Amino acid sequence: MLNSLPNKESKPRGAPTMNVPLDDLTTVFARLKGLLLTESKAGTAIGALAEAVKKSVVGSLGAGVSLIDPQGRARSTGYTDQIVARADELQYDLGQGPCLTAWAAGSTEQIDDISTETRWPEWCAAVVDLPLRSTLSTALIHDGTAIGALKVHSPLPNAFSEQDRKHLALLAAPAAVLLGNAQPDQTPAQLSRTLREALHSRDSIHTARGILMERWGAGPDEVMRSLVNASVRNGTDLLTLAAGVIDGSADVSR
Repeated sequence: MLNSLPNKESKPRGAPTMNVPLDDLTTVFARLKGLLLTESKAGTAIGALAEAVKKSVVGSLGAGVSLIDPQGRARSTGYTDQIVARADELQYDLGQGPCLTAWAAGSTEQIDDISTETRWPEWCAAVVDLPLRSTLSTALIHDGTAIGALKVHSPLPNAFSEQDRKHLALLAAPAAVLLGNAQPDQTPAQLSRTLREALHSRDSIHTARGILMERWGAGPDEVMRSLVNASVRNGTDLLTLAAGVIDGSADVSR
């Protein structure tokens, strides 16, 4: 039961997190490189991606990746443990839950405490026996279409901060490129090209950040916050905004 969890002090909202720096996010996908060069099916990479996401978002004790068809059915999934798998399975059985909403709305959905959450009552009641209190789910968007979702879970309430939301969204962008382009019958060489495209997206954001750091004389965290805020404010994805900074067509303010 949730009430039987250890009474640990939860992380205050907005507390600093020890997330992997943006410069190191490419290592999440670099971990997949060997797999993609030796496996002929893209589905094999999904489990490895889930494990990489778990390691990248500090505070998460489980992670999952789901590719969802237009009818809301999971067509390919990867999980770090059976708790995440069961919680996700219940969403598809009940037709409700944070991951499905993130996919349907192309959004990021956060639950700070499942015991008091009211948006998905049937799902929250169904997972009450799982060691699960906080969740964070974000859509995987490829070519303007949500193809699935990334999610992280924790047995503690208030486990994820605003920085964790941004971090998961940054992971989702290249992951969507990788998974959206990788079909089950692709060869290792084709998958390797897809990975390079994903890493190119990340490199573009790094380049834009470097330009603004030099222009403003500011640190990487301040510049990254400005880029994310400008992306949200203008309704533009980070990759498009980064390209605009690089070619001079985008005006990003501090």
